Amino acid sequence: MFSAFDERMMQRAIELALLGRHTTPPNPCVGCVVTRGERIVGEGWHRKWGEPHAEPLALQAAGTQAQGATVYVTLEPHSYQGRTPPCTDALIRAGVSRVVIGVLDANPKVSGDGVRQLQAAGIDVQIGLLADAARELNLGFERRMITGRPRLIVKTAISLDGRIALANGQSKWITGADARADVQHLRSRMGAVLTGIDTVLADDPQLNVRDPSIDLLGRQPLRVVLDSKLRMPTSAAMLKLAGETLIFTGAILGEGLAGSRSANAASVAHELRQAGAEVISAQLDADGRIDLDFVLEELGRRMCNDVLVEAGPTLVGRILQLGLADEIIAYVAPVLLGPEARAMASLPALQTLDAAQRYTMHAVDRIGGDVRLTLRRPS
Repeated sequence: MFSAFDERMMQRAIELALLGRHTTPPNPCVGCVVTRGERIVGEGWHRKWGEPHAEPLALQAAGTQAQGATVYVTLEPHSYQGRTPPCTDALIRAGVSRVVIGVLDANPKVSGDGVRQLQAAGIDVQIGLLADAARELNLGFERRMITGRPRLIVKTAISLDGRIALANGQSKWITGADARADVQHLRSRMGAVLTGIDTVLADDPQLNVRDPSIDLLGRQPLRVVLDSKLRMPTSAAMLKLAGETLIFTGAILGEGLAGSRSANAASVAHELRQAGAEVISAQLDADGRIDLDFVLEELGRRMCNDVLVEAGPTLVGRILQLGLADEIIAYVAPVLLGPEARAMASLPALQTLDAAQRYTMHAVDRIGGDVRLTLRRPS
């Protein structure tokens, strides 16, 4: 069905799509190649939400040579008027003869409709070329389109024996400079970075992308703090940075709290808002903790595709125990910290190995002197 040339062109479209991985959120990454015979006549990739999509950019580069051409695109062309015109219209007007698609768009406004519009115009449409690689570009977007919730990724830096810090809290630095630089690239692809208030109070993290070589075109991931008792200090480093900070609190502001407690919560919330944060009263779970399902629903509503968790063992343990982590990225340093050092996650004791949580190994990469493990929840 597909030739070796077809595969090379879709691989090129995937390479182009990856150029937008830091800047396209909340839109998906998409790449497009236009060919005549076995010659590339136009290329394009989606650069930023609200800007032209990959297909019209590639068609513009091809000019009149798009007439009768074959188009390779990683994601089904979008078929409705949004911030930009339908890509299907651009392909039809250009007179292309064949469109090869990596995967269908999970957006219910598009899924299958883009293909139907192209076919109705007499264009030969083929689907599924390098589908796994094309789908890999936008796993978080796909998750949000299907479930309304983002994809959740837990990041941790650990010793060989699974420890994140010494017993006294010292953790700088377990992993090397290359691993820490890699985390900047990881953050740059996220819609949000999430942590708990204990981590804020202990480490005063910034949770932003600071590598000047990564051009986010003005975008920064949303910084999210779970703070059940509203202990967030207005002096926190992240509140002084560009971008948004969102605080979920269990102190229900002005509701259900008596006297001074309610007034104090409202006062703290006002000060945090004055410092630039947004404060949300979150639902609580049965144990009186911030309901993580509520948080994920809200982040999905705010169009976060991928959320990176950088937190301590208590919050990480909750996320893992509830089975909410779609992926774990562990930077493992060749160092041993011993049994008194702090574990990466607080989990209940198990009586049998059958009760252990298991993940599949997706990738193993050498990052400087450390190893990056990418683990995924079995599907």
